[in-house]
Amino acid sequence: MSRVIGLKCRECGAEYEANIQNTCYECFGPLEVHYDWDEVQNTVSKEKIAKGPASIWRYADLLPIDGTNYVDLGAGFNKLHHAKNLGKILGLKELYILDESVNPTNSFKDRVTSVAVSKALEFGATAIGCASTGNLASAVGAHAAKAGLPAYIFIPGSIEIGKITQMLAYNPHVIAVDGTYDDANRLASEVADMHPDWAFVNITIRPYYTEGSKTLAFETAEQFGWETPDHIVAPLASGALLCAISRGFNELEQIGFVDDSKKIKVSGAQPTGCSPISTAVINDTEVIPIKHLDTIAHSLAIGNPADGYYAKQVIQNSGGNAASVTDEEILDSILLLARTEGLFTEPAGGTTIAGLRRLVENGDIQPDERTVVYVTGNGLKAQETILTALKRPEVIKPTYSEFTKKYSNLN
Repeated sequence: MSRVIGLKCRECGAEYEANIQNTCYECFGPLEVHYDWDEVQNTVSKEKIAKGPASIWRYADLLPIDGTNYVDLGAGFNKLHHAKNLGKILGLKELYILDESVNPTNSFKDRVTSVAVSKALEFGATAIGCASTGNLASAVGAHAAKAGLPAYIFIPGSIEIGKITQMLAYNPHVIAVDGTYDDANRLASEVADMHPDWAFVNITIRPYYTEGSKTLAFETAEQFGWETPDHIVAPLASGALLCAISRGFNELEQIGFVDDSKKIKVSGAQPTGCSPISTAVINDTEVIPIKHLDTIAHSLAIGNPADGYYAKQVIQNSGGNAASVTDEEILDSILLLARTEGLFTEPAGGTTIAGLRRLVENGDIQPDERTVVYVTGNGLKAQETILTALKRPEVIKPTYSEFTKKYSNLN
């Protein structure tokens, strides 16, 4: 028996079969996967999870895939680092970082793509597609290659060369658009409409795609011995990641794995050059789309966030807050994380760490709160951007005397 009943509208509650569809025909609201929770509870257990693979598929009973035909490159079940050094600097007694830079294509997008491409195979899709600011493009390229399907990837032409290099290696069809992510997304949506047998992971099968991000909550709780944190901080782009993590904790409480998921404060961070969600939270206004984006955090540069309204709701209902941070703060926070915890993140992760710092300074995060920060991508993808904040090493002759000139104060 399938644990997936179908799809359900977040707005009006209309229900649909579990097909390739992302929008309600009644009110045009977004759809979510609707589970049979009695069936889920009959199949899932902590013991079964503990014996599962060291990837997101240890939580298969909580994901919308029937059978075991997973497209699995090994995403997930990453280390929850106790960030003692950074915590000491910020005055936080229990600070933890879940590092997503070690996934197969070096970002959290491997989680959502693994679920989406697995579902696309169930649907008999003949191709995979996406619109992306870079990280998703690489994840889709890799998972489509593993699944043996062609991939059509729409990107803004301005993204980092490191991300373009990685995605090209998987040999997808890359369509670089003269414009923003929102322009690329519009074109991808048009193409998706004309090819109903293709599965665009963050467009036509978005309800299944977003379920992959829930596994960040599952891993956090499992590594805490099935306890919940007091506060979480996540980056904000479309808003889907933050919503999914919160939903994941709520679902764990629904099946009796954790207590008090509603007590978790949820906060987010965006760069000031593209901050429609964080601005709306800080000022308690509507989420207003923006057209002119100006930030080094290209993977967060979504001016019209699809889940912005819902992300704002999650943050405010939880008692959390949001922060908008400058490019200078982002670069400084990338280096701070590297120099305190040995973790090298891209500007999206720098945004989250900078947001954490701002939230602590503003008193939104208390010193005794067990706080988890989600660092979502690898710094190697944005080397040319990060290098602007660093100084190339001086070149010396390969002699000990030259070394001692440089380090004359050594004992």
